[in-house]
Amino acid sequence: MNQTQTVTAVSAEQSAREQELTDKVAASFAEARDERLKYLMQSLVKHTHAFVREVRLSEAEWNACIKFLTAAGHITNDRRQEFVLLSDVLGLSMQTIAVNNEAYKDATEATVFGPFFVDDAPLIDQGGDISGGAPGEPCWVEGTVTDTDGNPIPNARIEVWEADDEGLYDVQHADGRTYGRARLFSDAQGNYKFWALKPTPYPIPNDGPVGGLLDAVGRSPYRASHLHFMVVADGYRTLVTHIFVRGDELLDSDSVFGVKESLVKDFHSHAATDTTPDGRQLTPGQDWTDVRFDIVLAPETAA
Repeated sequence: MNQTQTVTAVSAEQSAREQELTDKVAASFAEARDERLKYLMQSLVKHTHAFVREVRLSEAEWNACIKFLTAAGHITNDRRQEFVLLSDVLGLSMQTIAVNNEAYKDATEATVFGPFFVDDAPLIDQGGDISGGAPGEPCWVEGTVTDTDGNPIPNARIEVWEADDEGLYDVQHADGRTYGRARLFSDAQGNYKFWALKPTPYPIPNDGPVGGLLDAVGRSPYRASHLHFMVVADGYRTLVTHIFVRGDELLDSDSVFGVKESLVKDFHSHAATDTTPDGRQLTPGQDWTDVRFDIVLAPETAA
């Protein structure tokens, strides 16, 4: 008997009992003072009850779910957010982003925030280096920040962060080191530029319950190579996004479904002997790359 036959085999009497419970639980939120909260809770009840009824969830499976969520709570701390990872690998993060960032003209598309953003990143000047001495190939990043009519947006706050060449973010170390992150501001013409590391693939933290889930279903924990951006400017919708490396073999299997074609960029390779855009002297024999990412912000009213 397949799963569909199992579901359809429920008697009318049993189905009525189950529906009665769903209705009773949903009705228990009817007096909520906040209408939005009432709507959210009643919808949550209806959808979760429908899932249980559709798959005929066993008590053993329910207990396994509770055990999984408990483990996710235990491993979560101020440096790791397992519930964000769970949301990411289920595509819920990207779906929420899609709902809250509707397409607007040619505004840059948003993607997942991820669990590794940190407030108060080091401030750098235009052309500064975010790598903090972490291993990796130097990468010159430049572009503009404009509105959808092409007007420059000066003084936009640009937060950038990334993993090093070993696939680790600074917060994944216990010694408090800081690297691979910074904030800077666009200039009067909306331009920005900085040195980073060329992004490389890395796995999301997979030593916890989310990693166990991916292993159980035969999915890879690896993310496509990317560099994170968050751009904030008065009067504009805050943009959280990445850029990805064209040609990366993981673009079609990113573990958190964050890749969008518009965010895939050409990272141009240069020999160590090539002159850098700002004349910087790199380590002898050090190859480097460059990439351009022009950012277009939607108006705040488009949120």
